[in-house]
Amino acid sequence: MATTIATLQKMKAEGKKITSLTAYDASFAKLFIECGIDFMLVGDSLGNVVQGRDSTIPVSVDDICYHTEAVRRGAPAGFVVADLPFMSYSQPEQAYQNAARLMQAGANMVKLEGGEWLEHTIQGLVTRGVPVCAHLGLLPQSVNVLGGYKVQAKEQAQADATLAQAQKLEQAGAQLLVLECIPASLGKRISEALSIPTIGIGAGADTDGQILVMHDMLGLNSDYLPKFTKDFLAGQGSLRNAIIAFRDEVQQGQFPAPEHSYR
Repeated sequence: MATTIATLQKMKAEGKKITSLTAYDASFAKLFIECGIDFMLVGDSLGNVVQGRDSTIPVSVDDICYHTEAVRRGAPAGFVVADLPFMSYSQPEQAYQNAARLMQAGANMVKLEGGEWLEHTIQGLVTRGVPVCAHLGLLPQSVNVLGGYKVQAKEQAQADATLAQAQKLEQAGAQLLVLECIPASLGKRISEALSIPTIGIGAGADTDGQILVMHDMLGLNSDYLPKFTKDFLAGQGSLRNAIIAFRDEVQQGQFPAPEHSYR
């Protein structure tokens, strides 16, 4: 049965862990769906892992549209979230126009990074029929402001502010929330406080689901493997087995383990 927003909401309500991976082409999209991955993200991480850039900032709306179309062709019934890239949603009208392009390319939902400054934009998108995934914690598009890829909200005041922002984004209409590189305790607090599903990447084991960049999950970035990921291909013998191992470990609560999380 095809995944929908209602499916993800039901999984949260029933305590079933959600699995997600980034996807950029038709072949992997098809394989992910066959292996039971709940949804896919056409991430602006393609700038790093596909285009060989040192950040996500050069990625364009055209790039995301191209890869979204490819993923949709590979997984006609899959649930696909597409990133709105850097500075493509700085004003609400701009966000509406670019979100329309991504939805027409095949996305079921768009994702944008940031806190309460996006409330009006999220409200406008949802009103116009565009489902929204929000993103808090480490924001890769803001890496130059943050001064690098660092764990966020380690102090109590910052953690409280992140929780408050998550609640405001939910109230604005976001139906999914990605939490990246925050202490596991904060990932738990936010997940328990919200009625929408939370998807962690370096946010501990208590979020409602987990997402990884597919290249990290397969150990393809041999020069650097982030603390929050794991090489699932090692010892598995095939891509299919690696994807199933990721799915099973997330569903069974075995991944992420404490060594993949931040305090």
